[in-house]
Amino acid sequence: MTLTEQLNQDMKEAMKKKDKERLSVIRMVKASLQNESIKLGKDTLSEDEELTILSREVKQRNDSLQEFKSAGRADLVEKLETEINILQEYMPKQLSNDELEAIVQTTIQEVNATSKKDMGLVMGAIMPKVKGKADGSQINRLVQKHLN
Repeated sequence: MTLTEQLNQDMKEAMKKKDKERLSVIRMVKASLQNESIKLGKDTLSEDEELTILSREVKQRNDSLQEFKSAGRADLVEKLETEINILQEYMPKQLSNDELEAIVQTTIQEVNATSKKDMGLVMGAIMPKVKGKADGSQINRLVQKHLN
């Protein structure tokens, strides 16, 4: 089942259960997917493209969450946390720290990276492997740690 099909099915279920928050998030994701397909001039998006959009939505909310926390807006923090939890249901299972460490070390060896100058090369090789399964800033920290 594609992401769009899953979203349609979950949207119907949210309507039946009168779950306004879930319905709102699902509609927003569907709109983002549709906007992207229009922008790319395609009828359907690939799984990779759908995952990119979903990751972008989660990242935007996480960024906003940090801003609202620092501003002391507890009401908005709670709403965003709920939205993030709903979006996470559609994301692939996140990699553990140990799994990420192994991928980072393997990739560093594959590209023969020796210093921080090779950071871009390593990040460019890692990101396609972990797309949607790990946060880019977390990977960045691990790569920096191993390139010291």
